Amino acid sequence: MCSLCLSVPCHPRCPNAPEPIPVHRCGKCGEGIYEGDKYFDSQGGYICEECLDDMTSGELLEMLGESLATA
Repeated sequence: MCSLCLSVPCHPRCPNAPEPIPVHRCGKCGEGIYEGDKYFDSQGGYICEECLDDMTSGELLEMLGESLATA
C-alpha cells in the first residue's frame, strides 16, 4: 500500500505512481500516444492529434497520397 495515496496500486495522480506507458509513438514529433488519446494510423506510422492539428491541408493531402488539381 502506498504511504501517500493509500491505494494499491497507486492512484494515477499520486507522485509515487509509475509513468504511463505509451500505446504508440507519433511518427512526426516522437511524443507518446497514450490510452484515450486520439491519433491517425497512417501508412507511414501513427500521427498524434496535436500534429494533425498543426498540419496544413497540403500536408494532409500529401500524407493521404492525394494532391490538389489545377484548373
